[in-house]
Amino acid sequence: MSEVATAVPTGTWVLDPSHTEIGFTVRHLVSKVRGKFEEFESTVVVAENVADSKASATIGLASINTGTPDRDKHIRSNDFFGVEENATMAFEATGIKEDGEDYIVTGDLTIKNVTKAVELEVELLGVGSDPWGGTRVGFEAETDISRKDWGIDFNIPVQGQKLMIGDKVSIKITAEAVLQA
Repeated sequence: MSEVATAVPTGTWVLDPSHTEIGFTVRHLVSKVRGKFEEFESTVVVAENVADSKASATIGLASINTGTPDRDKHIRSNDFFGVEENATMAFEATGIKEDGEDYIVTGDLTIKNVTKAVELEVELLGVGSDPWGGTRVGFEAETDISRKDWGIDFNIPVQGQKLMIGDKVSIKITAEAVLQA
């Protein structure tokens, strides 16, 4: 087992919402739109054997924030998430393996009742004590998905064959988790 894997104590870890951001970037016309989700819960159970570890997350789709209220309202509509019928998206890890000093986490991502496999590249940023007597781990995770794979295919044609919104969504999670006593 590598030095990084043994640096994360076994046990149950819960994301600290005030030190975590679940963000995304998607192409829009000639630039990119960035946003984040402000309501989420996640638990990671680190086992002695990294492959036996578990991770799950639930994200409130209505909590989307792109910095533009009208755009956020549209994304909550049936054109995109349909939050009235689909309040959350969920992730459940199906495999965790070491990749040098980092990790690859495979899992099932469910959005709008569609479940697809995704792979997250996870970089461990560090483990340490906090001023309140707790233990924290910091990490970043990234993946790219096709929004069409989840039936989120609203778009507006512009300039012939071009579309207003890109299909690829880049997801980046920057997080701190706290070891539960």
